[in-house]
Amino acid sequence: MLSDASKVRWIVALALLAVGPNARAELPIDQEPINYRTSTATDPIARLQAKIDRGEVTLKHDEERQGYLKSVLEALQVAPESQTLVFSKTSFQHGRIAPKTPRALYFGDDVYVGWIRGGDVLEIAAVDPQLGATFYLLDQQKTEKPQFLRQTDTCLQCHMSGKTKDVPGFMLRSVYTDRIGYPVYSAGGFVTDQSSPLKERWGGWYVTGKHGGQRHMGNVLVTSQTHPERLDSEAGANRADLKSLVDTWPYLTGHSDIVALMVSEHQVQMHNLITSANYQTRIGRHYDAGMNQAFGEPAGRVTDSTKSRIKDAAEKLVAYMLFSDEARLTDPVEGTSGFAAKFAANGPRDRRGRSLRDFDLKTRLFKYPCSYLIDSESFEALPALMKQEVYRRLHDVLTGRDHRPEFAHLSAVDRRNILEILRETKPGLPDDWKNPPR
Repeated sequence: MLSDASKVRWIVALALLAVGPNARAELPIDQEPINYRTSTATDPIARLQAKIDRGEVTLKHDEERQGYLKSVLEALQVAPESQTLVFSKTSFQHGRIAPKTPRALYFGDDVYVGWIRGGDVLEIAAVDPQLGATFYLLDQQKTEKPQFLRQTDTCLQCHMSGKTKDVPGFMLRSVYTDRIGYPVYSAGGFVTDQSSPLKERWGGWYVTGKHGGQRHMGNVLVTSQTHPERLDSEAGANRADLKSLVDTWPYLTGHSDIVALMVSEHQVQMHNLITSANYQTRIGRHYDAGMNQAFGEPAGRVTDSTKSRIKDAAEKLVAYMLFSDEARLTDPVEGTSGFAAKFAANGPRDRRGRSLRDFDLKTRLFKYPCSYLIDSESFEALPALMKQEVYRRLHDVLTGRDHRPEFAHLSAVDRRNILEILRETKPGLPDDWKNPPR
């Protein structure tokens, strides 16, 4: 049993925890059970570093152009076709970024790599199944055994806030950008995800691809000091290439593919929501353990506060996973780099050849609107209580038991298709998923 003083501390902790799942409070990421800064990472970069240290992987260095970039992408199985180009000075290496020298970003399902022409380092962010977003730098100077150096404090100044769901996470920004590349903050800006209308996307980015009559903020610069928000969006629309805007010879491809941009926008916030669901469950269960010990309750008892945390985080995750807030396309979208074909080829398929990675690109991003990240390592690493709740809510929606407005965008055919794909491609589904609804 704990002392009376310890009991009081736990009562205070529980009171703070119980203010409600929607209350904004800084999560204790450097305390038990998260220990973000001191825990050993097990993300793709940590695993790659271990292989380098054991001599199992050797990174090749290109002294004339990209340093370690191409070799790192190969080791991480990240396609060059995922390249997008951002010319706003929104990186810590901002001195080297400008409209004529944009930063290149590449991504896979669980890793993001940033390269800047002439930059001293590669900027890398990965998804750790327990820690969420982790950040690394790789020196571009040639060495026998390159070292990915994990970053915490500096990166978290931007990568942990309400914009990242209050966890160490990712964000993509759309900003009004002047001729030098500086964001014009007085004009405002946007954090971009799947809910963003196209007219608010890609300020400070290059964009290649077709999108019909829809307009966006990409490919153009601020020209008016008094009205910076008045962009010539017509000039940036439907560009097949960037030849008149920037010399792309130093980059791996000449594209900043519109489909790659849209996928990355979905993916970053999906990662953040998975991390939030993980953190909320583990923190709640940690408090439960102390309270149960203090008051002689059964060790496995789940408090109402923790149940509320789990339910709230799961609801947000399921809604985003099923694209409840997705901005609709009014014209078809088509990329230029071949990214769409590469991306779709990587997914598990059911007996009818269907995959959650199949694109629609006519009225929405995906043909079967359920996030492919349900197959990710971070989703699989969710605590059991959270996965149970997520699966329960998914099943309710996909079997037609839940008809709330936020899921009205899913037709009966959509629900059936997603349900059938998951039954055949997703291991570990609960038993009640196995039989079709009557």
